[in-house]
Amino acid sequence: MNIIAQFNGNAMASADATLKFLIADDHPLYRAALATTLGVEFAQADILESEDLGSSITTLAERGNVDLLLLDLNMPGADGFNGLASIRKQFPAVPVVVISGSDQSKVVRQAAQFGASGFLSKTAKPAEICQCIDSVLAGDEWFSEEALAEEPESNLPELMEQLTPQQLRIFQMVASGMLNKQIAYELEITEPTVKSHVTSILRKTGLRHRKELIKEAQSLAID
Repeated sequence: MNIIAQFNGNAMASADATLKFLIADDHPLYRAALATTLGVEFAQADILESEDLGSSITTLAERGNVDLLLLDLNMPGADGFNGLASIRKQFPAVPVVVISGSDQSKVVRQAAQFGASGFLSKTAKPAEICQCIDSVLAGDEWFSEEALAEEPESNLPELMEQLTPQQLRIFQMVASGMLNKQIAYELEITEPTVKSHVTSILRKTGLRHRKELIKEAQSLAID
């Protein structure tokens, strides 16, 4: 597999004792295996772990200065690319490497569209994992050239970048099938406020109505 990356041997992250990684994955065995791999290559790094989207966001907010997030797209609360979109909106300075059991071109391409800096299959070997991390920490990207060369099926990820954090959350709730009154109750806001946000979301994304929003959001789901 050809990879888009520029490897700078002088920027080896293993030399930096202050590195802080967050592994966000709900499978304890995979987290442990990945932590072991990172511990060998980045011996002085601080390796944090989380098992769902909520604890990942809390860790990013409380621990601060996380140098790299390794994010599982299918952990609880992540809801596919919605979790990545939320994290990129709230913590834009934190580079994210997506880790997925699916390495379909569509998934790789959408990870890039939603702002990830790299993509790793869960079958990736330790050497590839470390090369990817070194590359991303050096400011480069790590994606399959073949996947990125294909034409995107939707430009919704780019349009979603215009949404505010509150609008993004409402978008995700609407996409999951929640009604305005349910969203209002969950967010502790009024139903007219929800309606106003939904109108703005439709305008910013170029979608005509609620059903189209749900359909487009579902088309971005991970198989």
